[in-house]
Amino acid sequence: MRLTSALTVATTAALLATALHAQDADRVVADGGIAVPGWTGRIDDAAAKKGLTINSSKFVREGDALHLTIGPAATYWNPANVAKGNYTVRASFKEGKTTADHPHPAGLFIGGSGLGTDQQRYMYCVAYGSGEFLIRRFNGSTVTTLVRRQAHPAVHKTGSDGSVTQEIAWRVRDGRAECLINGQSVAGFDQAEIVGPDRLESTDGAYGIRVSHNMDVVVTGLGLTN
Repeated sequence: MRLTSALTVATTAALLATALHAQDADRVVADGGIAVPGWTGRIDDAAAKKGLTINSSKFVREGDALHLTIGPAATYWNPANVAKGNYTVRASFKEGKTTADHPHPAGLFIGGSGLGTDQQRYMYCVAYGSGEFLIRRFNGSTVTTLVRRQAHPAVHKTGSDGSVTQEIAWRVRDGRAECLINGQSVAGFDQAEIVGPDRLESTDGAYGIRVSHNMDVVVTGLGLTN
């Protein structure tokens, strides 16, 4: 009797997990594509293998803001946006109310090289409306987690209206790179930890936006200072 009950619970849980995963499959956004001159993007390989493209999402300018209505997870950048030496790159990300039952992250990448190719390299820091952050690096199709998803008091949580705003920055100074969220450093790396074979080519390189799937995000203030 107890065994039957346990099996029933396990089966129900497995079916529920499968259903939730299906509900959060990558969507396809109507009238998608990148409508901002100079910008381009690349979706993750897993989504591309399912037949989705960068045009499965919508990337437009609204006044001084960039409005991203996302289907598959992707990286967006303007090749003219390059950071070198000592610098700080920052932007604010406002996520609207989501219908998903779990948070999705958005943020910034730096050190971009070979973007749009199978030799792509970049490192990103993203924040979740659950009050957590994550740092990862892409080297081709290989993804390495540098800081696992974890809570930090600097990261804002989704408000009662269902929205959340995070200011995210990368500060590179004298051989060290730090991710700052809402003005506080949440993690940092010496250059030897992040630059080299199978890592970044350099902390110099393109910078841009990293966003998870099925999000609606408004990006403001994206820019570079020394």
